[in-house]
Amino acid sequence: MMISSDRLKGITPFVVSAETGSFTAAAEKLHLSNSAVSKSVARLEERLGSRLFDRTTRSLSLTDAGQAFYQTCSRVLDELAEAESVLVAQRNRPAGRLRLALPHSFGRLQVVPLLNRFCRDYPDLQLNITFTDRFVDIIEEGIDIAVRIGGPGDYPSSLGYHYLGSERLIFCASPAYLQQHGTPLSAEALSEHRCIAYARHDGSTTPWTFPAASGRPLTREIAHTMALGDGEALRSSVVAGLGVTQIATWLVSEQLASGALQPLLEPLTVEGLPLTILWPQKKQLTPKVDALLQALKTLTIS
Repeated sequence: MMISSDRLKGITPFVVSAETGSFTAAAEKLHLSNSAVSKSVARLEERLGSRLFDRTTRSLSLTDAGQAFYQTCSRVLDELAEAESVLVAQRNRPAGRLRLALPHSFGRLQVVPLLNRFCRDYPDLQLNITFTDRFVDIIEEGIDIAVRIGGPGDYPSSLGYHYLGSERLIFCASPAYLQQHGTPLSAEALSEHRCIAYARHDGSTTPWTFPAASGRPLTREIAHTMALGDGEALRSSVVAGLGVTQIATWLVSEQLASGALQPLLEPLTVEGLPLTILWPQKKQLTPKVDALLQALKTLTIS
């Protein structure tokens, strides 16, 4: 329920007058004139239709109605002061609940380690994280921040966004597979190998992407011996020596560094899908959302 500003007028002069016992002392505390305080209280009494103070030339005391009204007003002012102090504290130390929506594999492998460090710095935050590869309706589902792979580059004015960069897609296989089947030396040679594809939700597979002289990458459907609908499962099959795949480097960076996977056809490395942070514009100014956005913007796509 909306409260008219007129209903709040005179509350503070009344409470301070009750606590100090005189209009003069209240005026000094509020840096107002004695007349301004007494007139403010008189207008409040007129609006309420009740006498709040018994006045004599020497003293100022609350009536029964005034005492009851004072108890309520004092509590309300205390709660307002507490709410203000919480907001001030949050500006220095974000607190409260945050809902995040992250892509399955990228979220677990790349974002969660950052969130773990972030939560150690801000222990008063409570994160609720959903892992999904579908396009979340951020406004409808009450999401504070989402990370999205792919999707349109134009977003409605109700959403803020920050472009993190694009994936790099490479071809790779395990040393054991290459020892048994040989190393493909051209894009055409891939057709002679066991290929592992990414399976979409509709049962189709994601085509492989190749660079072209025009500068615009070409996509090509590939014959595959296996298709998996989860990036980490696909990676596991390639590490196990079951075939060759095209995959985002962020998904296999540790395996490439350890030698569990070997990059192939490096001149055919191409740019993949964009990665974007999205959030409702109206929430950006809240301390908790702003702090997490600044942390997420440090993510690097490698």
